Amino acid sequence: MTNTTLSTDSPTTAASPDADAGRNRLVIGLLLVSAFVVILNETIMSVALPRLIVDLHVTAATAQWLTTGFMLTMAVVIPITGFLLQRFTTRAVFIAAMSFFSAGTLIAVVSPAFPELLAGRIVQACGTAIMMPLLMTTAMTLVAPEHRGRVMGNISIVISVAPAIGPTISGLILQAFSWRFMFIFVLPIAIAALVLGTVKMKNVTEVQKHRLDVVSVILSAFAFAGLLYGLSSVGEAASGTPQPVPPIVPVVVGVVALALFVWRQLRLAPRGVALLDLRTFTSSTFTVSIVMMAISMLALFGTLIILPIYMQSVLGLSTLDTGLLLLPGGVVMGVLAPFVGRLYDRVGPTPPLIAGSILTSGALWIMAMVLREGTPAYVIPFVHVLLSIGLALTFTPLFTASLGSVRPDLYSHGSAILGTVQQVAGGIGTALFVTLLSTGAAAAAKGGASVVASTASGVQTAFLVGAIISLFAVAASFFVRRPVVPEGAAVVVGH
Repeated sequence: MTNTTLSTDSPTTAASPDADAGRNRLVIGLLLVSAFVVILNETIMSVALPRLIVDLHVTAATAQWLTTGFMLTMAVVIPITGFLLQRFTTRAVFIAAMSFFSAGTLIAVVSPAFPELLAGRIVQACGTAIMMPLLMTTAMTLVAPEHRGRVMGNISIVISVAPAIGPTISGLILQAFSWRFMFIFVLPIAIAALVLGTVKMKNVTEVQKHRLDVVSVILSAFAFAGLLYGLSSVGEAASGTPQPVPPIVPVVVGVVALALFVWRQLRLAPRGVALLDLRTFTSSTFTVSIVMMAISMLALFGTLIILPIYMQSVLGLSTLDTGLLLLPGGVVMGVLAPFVGRLYDRVGPTPPLIAGSILTSGALWIMAMVLREGTPAYVIPFVHVLLSIGLALTFTPLFTASLGSVRPDLYSHGSAILGTVQQVAGGIGTALFVTLLSTGAAAAAKGGASVVASTASGVQTAFLVGAIISLFAVAASFFVRRPVVPEGAAVVVGH
């Protein structure tokens, strides 16, 4: 495998450094805007779940599939993007991503019932899955190592803030409109991004003739789908929803398929034809960063799915109040991301990661102890802002240190692995927290507690387990180091 090299639409025409810098800013800018739109839809459904449960006549465990199914699809598709980013041009991959997302949004707009709405979310997820590694790989290719912290700070706004403010935006929309308008308002923006990108997007990488290993694709699909489906089925079973198969069956299938997938990738890697080249894990910084990213995404998505349910079902708040109370956290995360990127460029990843993991863990412990029936609503934005500060200090250093620690020719594989772990962890976080909520609430209800009290008990159970898991991220934060710039790293400045 050769290192990825830069090329323009007309490779034979030499471009000036200023022209290259302008092209790089244009490409990264288009990807940032488009990625923000598509990633926003990961969590836009969370505040709407209570209304969808009523309107579509489904249980909470079934409704959460609108989020879990979205992330499950992304986890299945993202491993293929390492191949796509090497086999096809930047422009072609971008057009495919936005076309899938726009089509899925249209399906959601016209869907008459839950199955059709879920289908629209799955098609949306196919586009989102392609967009995330495309953004990360392009940034790593175009941006010089000494400026990556700043650019990754901007990318952190997209990847972490877009999901964080999704509940706020959906709460504002649901106050005046039906749930369909969450997609109606997004559709013209998605189509505009598709048209603009089709006209303005430039090719910035060299196409390489790799073949797709179909067996690896099948194994990855069974692995990630089995794990997420099995965990989500536990939550549905706890809420009393009959399951076609015991939840342990898909979990076992997922674990076995994952083991076979890893074994096959290790065998194919020396020939340069692995679907996901696991040689990225020879870097200890990459490995530890991936572990921390998984825990952080689990905390973020688990919190984003549980807090709206707690605020509406336990505290009795409206969708608008729910969205507004979660807004400060999203704003704080967005404001801090660029500063954290500059901090990374100056001091490296370790100091912000240690501080961020401690704040994140502290926020989860506070939620586990104070979020109960009768808790004042003003506590929510305080603890959510604390969580958001912790995550803001975490995401940018992890993105930059993890991908910066792998060889340039493995950027696309590192991006695909990072994206896969994000979505699997986010999906597991959603499924785990909902399962804990359902089982905790069921246990309290058997003891004679009211519906509100039992739901509050389930919320505390979910956050307690999340807080315990977060302690592993605190320990891991001490072992992430600034990566040594690999030989052949990008030297084109596109900041």
